[in-house]
Amino acid sequence: MKFAKISTLAFATLALSTGAIFAAAHGGPPASTGQYGDEIFLMDQNKMTLYTFDNDTRGKSNCNGECAVKWPPLAGAAGMALPAGYSMLTRDDGNMQIAYKGQPLYLWFKDVNPTDMSGDGVKGVWHTARP
Repeated sequence: MKFAKISTLAFATLALSTGAIFAAAHGGPPASTGQYGDEIFLMDQNKMTLYTFDNDTRGKSNCNGECAVKWPPLAGAAGMALPAGYSMLTRDDGNMQIAYKGQPLYLWFKDVNPTDMSGDGVKGVWHTARP
């Protein structure tokens, strides 16, 4: 069991690092508005749904450790250009995370296809990010 936890954490670290490199290397916006049916939501560059966490405070992520494995932060890089309404915050681990209107943005590990929204309402504190 310990091997699986280390493996998952290593994967999450790689995913965060890769996300930061990807975001810094591409000039496009880190997030955009999408629509699926009547749902208008924020999505990342891969068109994956973004989420907010009720336990965060404005400009501060409170999803760390195992939480960040299941809810990978939308990674950014210091100095990257961001559209109006978006900002960058420094996480407890020193990595950069993108926020919208002060709310840190996350992905959900169970979403596998663009427009999946399976994280909406998880434990009553996770919600699809909306413009």
